[in-house]
Amino acid sequence: MTGPPTAPAPPPNSPPPRARRSALTLALAGLAVSLSATPAAADSSACTHHFSGPQICIRLEGQGGRNAVTGIWTNPPRHVTSRAVSLYRNGQLIDTATATRSGKALTHSWPAEDAGTDTELCVKFRGSQRMACQTTR
Repeated sequence: MTGPPTAPAPPPNSPPPRARRSALTLALAGLAVSLSATPAAADSSACTHHFSGPQICIRLEGQGGRNAVTGIWTNPPRHVTSRAVSLYRNGQLIDTATATRSGKALTHSWPAEDAGTDTELCVKFRGSQRMACQTTR
């Protein structure tokens, strides 16, 4: 008389079944996280490279051609609490808004918009001849 069928013995030097399940579970969890994660943002910034006078910067936050744009004047005179800042797309004026003081800088942010890729976005503050520009990728 024979007893109930038995499972074949695991090959020598193989991890116990529980360890294999744990490793598989971790691998699948890592794959799921990597597949569900959003793409890394392609944030970038650029500043004028003049050491005297206004230091103007532009920051793009987004991915591809869809970006929020921030104009920054990093070293305004202490008495200046606001200043008009203009946004240009490929040399064309798009909008003018009021930048306000945030700490030591004047800043204004425009909401994310699809400007397309390889588009030059620039900001210019009233009273400054300098423009900071960045190209979308």
